[in-house]
Amino acid sequence: MISTQIENPANARANGWSVSEQSQQEISIVVADDQRLFRESIASLLAAESFISVVGVASNGSEAVELVRQFRPDFVLMDVKMPQMDGIQATRQMKAEFPETKIVLLTTFTIDGYVLEGLAAGANGYILKDISAAGLISAIRAVANGEQVTAPDITNRMLQLLEKQNTDKGQLYNGLSAREIEMLVLVGRGMLAKEIARTLAISEKTVRNHISSIYRKLNLYDRSQLAIYAVRKGLIAIDDGT
Repeated sequence: MISTQIENPANARANGWSVSEQSQQEISIVVADDQRLFRESIASLLAAESFISVVGVASNGSEAVELVRQFRPDFVLMDVKMPQMDGIQATRQMKAEFPETKIVLLTTFTIDGYVLEGLAAGANGYILKDISAAGLISAIRAVANGEQVTAPDITNRMLQLLEKQNTDKGQLYNGLSAREIEMLVLVGRGMLAKEIARTLAISEKTVRNHISSIYRKLNLYDRSQLAIYAVRKGLIAIDDGT
């Protein structure tokens, strides 16, 4: 049975990383996981945020798809491995019907096939279940703002898989400026716009403008592709830290 309501979603506030209603537009979210305790805990955690409205919880991909059809949420936070329909299949279905819906996949391990399949299916993020509460909220904010969020461990494993096929280590081209090359390296290492801005002592808006320019010049479409490009061109190594 599909549960579509979370009790008292606005009764509590998480300390330290909550944002005001004035500073962030409300985000409607569906949470899907086959472990009841985990999905209800995550739903309660998210519902405590003033800018998040949890509209439903699901125990498998099929239920999640039905909830998305019913509520048209902005965001889906979904486990990869679930019965009946897994998170990868559900992502494909959701993106086919509602391409504007943001989807972040959750996993316990950096499972090779699932990582690549999930991103290929159109997921907007891929994070590990041991992420902190603050990290999860930050990831949701980033994805809501148009970022592609992938846990560093997952990004590194994905690059290791793709590096086996990459032999091109030539110089950069496509007209990237020195600052854009520097930005590309940091994006390739998995840093978010806010982290890049802090590292380079520039505004977050300037970072986003540079990243948009890089996408345009390289004719690429997400952060994962930028990371792969950076590896192919020898800008970053597979074992680069973040």
